Order: sequence, then C-alpha cells, then structure tokens
Amino acid sequence: MMTRSTHGEDYQKVNRPIAVLIDEYSPDHVDPPHSHERAQLLYATSGVMSVITDEVSFTIPPQRGVWMPAGVRHEAHCRGHVSLRTLYVEPDADSRMPKRCQTLKISPLLRELIIEAGNLPIEYSLNGREARIMELILDEIAEAVEHPASALNIPMPKDPRLSRICRKIMDDPAAEDDLDHWAAVACMGRRTFTRAFRRETGITFSEWRQQVRLAEAVSMLASGKSVTTVAYEVGYNSPSAFGTMFQRAFGTPPSQYFSQLTKPVAGA
Repeated sequence: MMTRSTHGEDYQKVNRPIAVLIDEYSPDHVDPPHSHERAQLLYATSGVMSVITDEVSFTIPPQRGVWMPAGVRHEAHCRGHVSLRTLYVEPDADSRMPKRCQTLKISPLLRELIIEAGNLPIEYSLNGREARIMELILDEIAEAVEHPASALNIPMPKDPRLSRICRKIMDDPAAEDDLDHWAAVACMGRRTFTRAFRRETGITFSEWRQQVRLAEAVSMLASGKSVTTVAYEVGYNSPSAFGTMFQRAFGTPPSQYFSQLTKPVAGA
C-alpha cells in the first residue's frame, strides 16, 4: 500500500484516475518552475496562492482552483500560510476536462469532495463509494469549467522585455510609475510599447495593471486586512474608487467577497 508523500512526482504513476497530494506551505514559500505528467487541480482549502505559467498568472483564493493540463510549466507563490490539496488527474480520465489552464469556481460540494478524497487511500477502491467520490469530482470539475473566474487570470507577455516589466509590477502593484516610465525601461517608444503590450496580452497596459492590483487586493483581503487598508496599499486613491472597480470585476463588494467561504478544514 502506498504511503502519502508531499512530492508531486510520487503521484504521477499511481494506478488510479485521480491521485491526491496534501501539503502545508509556509508564508512566502515558492515552488520553482516545473511540470507534471498528469493534469492537476490545485486548490487551497485556506490561504491564497499565485500560480504563474508562461502565458498567465492566476490568483487562487479558497473559492477558486486552478486547472493545469499535463506538461504545462508553472511556478507557485504562497501569500501567507497555505493548506493545499492537489488532484493529479490522468490526461485521459475524462474527455470533459479543460484543455487549457484556467481558474475554476470551487462549489461547496466540490470542496467537500476534494477534502474527502484526501482521506481515502491513495490506491482507493475502483468500485463502490470511493470510486463514486472520484467520479463525482470529475463531474464537478466539468461543471466548474462552464463558469470560469476570469477576473483572477492575468495574461503574461512572452516578450522578455515586457515579461520583465510585468514581474516588477507584480512585485509592487501600488507603484505609481506611468506608461512612459515602463516604455523607457523596456527601451521602447510609447506607441511601440502600447502596441506590443496589447498584442502580447490582449489587453491594454492600464487594464493589465488594474487586474494585477485587484488580484493583489484579493490576497490582502484573504489575510484579514480592511478594505480601506487594501485600497491604499494596492494603489487606489480612495476606498470608494477601489470598491467600484472591485465590484465591477468580481460582481460583489470587497467587504462581502469572502463571506461565501465555508469554515476552515479541521487541522488544515
């Protein structure tokens, strides 16, 4: 019988459609760039993570998960203590699984199923209750695909000049440096910079920076900071301006964003 490990590579050859890794990460933990043979669903039962691929940066609060197809290179950054559940899914386990990286809304049912899956043996029974739990997880992932949480997905440019600037902004979302400053850092003219940025990301530089600030705001709100504190710390001039932009992006005021969270998992 297999024993649990905190190393992802130990779950790639498990003779089951789904293998579940459970781990605890300390604040500021960084999992360097890597990939897996299996697809995976990354879900933090508590805490907030950022997951970055070559194309997109995802922010994952506890109501969200990130689906990562097999072979996608990615890195993870913990924004405080994180209790992680990772489901490694065989690429051919279900044809309904997403074909690209994306955030998924984790329903209360899917959350409880993921937690219960972590309590089952790694080589769970392929018949009866244990198999049905895993089959229902695939059903719920397929359902979540229909409601992607795109406001937490930040496109990343491939141009190394633009990518370097984006990393700097993500490290300090509240920085007030304007477009002309960043164009100069990239050794580009203003017009060339703006055109290249839209071509690489699909959105304007201003829209991109706004998404970075909102993603950072979600992380701060999850850590218990007040809406007023978060508004100023991510670069907004007033809490009301921040609240308006937040509600436009997420459909709910920042003060209510985490109200749908369920209670923390015991021992997580």
